Amino acid sequence: MNATAAALLGLLHDGPATGGELVAAAEERFGTFFSVTRSQVYRELPALHKEGYVRLGKQGPRSSQQYVITAAGKKAFKGWLTSDSGPDHLRSPLILRVVNAGVLTPKQRANLFDAAKETYSAELNDARAAVRAATDPVEKAVAEFGQAHARAALKLVDALSSS
Repeated sequence: MNATAAALLGLLHDGPATGGELVAAAEERFGTFFSVTRSQVYRELPALHKEGYVRLGKQGPRSSQQYVITAAGKKAFKGWLTSDSGPDHLRSPLILRVVNAGVLTPKQRANLFDAAKETYSAELNDARAAVRAATDPVEKAVAEFGQAHARAALKLVDALSSS
């Protein structure tokens, strides 16, 4: 099972949800540390259904379809949670741009670094707010991780923009 499928099963533990609701829930719960795109959700849901990990729930407005986690889905999710996760991978299009900024003109590079600083400063502010709003230790720890990530990214961009 891939991490996106596992993320969806984890979200479905909270109850039935449509694809759009899963996209919104992923953004809220996972924030910046694990992105789930709309296209990934709509690609994974039929595969999860085919595997028997979810079943179709109520049909909603505008042909929206709810999905419900099955007992097999809960078992598979717990198996994924307890399996070896392997190496951790950070996928950041912004960092990829920063790392490859050497091909840009100095003005283009400066614009990229300014945009990156703005993005990561906003992420840091959001993470600080999430720490303050956290209601349980896990939620708080994840928000603190978000703060550390944003600070590290800002440090990288500052170091590169001053060189």
